[in-house]
Amino acid sequence: MSQRPIVLCGPSGVGKSTLIKKLFEEFPSSFGFSVSHTTRNIRPGEVDGQSYHFVTRDEFERRVRNGEFLEHAVFGGNMYGTTAQAVRDVHEKGAGRRAILDIDAQGVRLIKQNHPDLNPIYVFISPPTFGTLKERLEGRATDSKDAIERRLNMALDELAYARQPHSFDCIIVNQDLAKAYEKLRSVIQGEVPVPSDSVPPEDEAERLRRSS
Repeated sequence: MSQRPIVLCGPSGVGKSTLIKKLFEEFPSSFGFSVSHTTRNIRPGEVDGQSYHFVTRDEFERRVRNGEFLEHAVFGGNMYGTTAQAVRDVHEKGAGRRAILDIDAQGVRLIKQNHPDLNPIYVFISPPTFGTLKERLEGRATDSKDAIERRLNMALDELAYARQPHSFDCIIVNQDLAKAYEKLRSVIQGEVPVPSDSVPPEDEAERLRRSS
């Protein structure tokens, strides 16, 4: 396998974290997760420098001005971003591991526009339908109603972007976790020559949200 970073994109609740966990379990010495920076408060069970680099807003904005971020965005009033150094650290401090980045569609746009030399493999993880995603988020019972609403609104943007031609090297519809993982594994090992899925067309739940 090459050392091209892997960018995973997809709506919150689509199963990206589970797929990444399975990849790490099968290939513990081959991949590393780039640790993002955030201005939000640390949560119970999180470890600074492993879950995120937790920084102040002033520190984050200083890094933005210095051009340190490959991509950055605001969600729920908090700032999130991935630095170029975080990606390099995976390779340099991880005995040659490949970096995996979990970022949103806005981040993908920024990397393509400002850092084409990074040359990652772009993979979009899609839900079977928008309605299915909505059910998954509401069923997790880990987010407030407002947070779910924000995540669903972000999902509209990400699905719309993924439907544009050539946005991603591969699209994987996560309807069956085992099959989705096998496809992701094949994409990474074979550097993408796996037939891509298509992002499902709008369902009634997505049309209703877009029109509201």
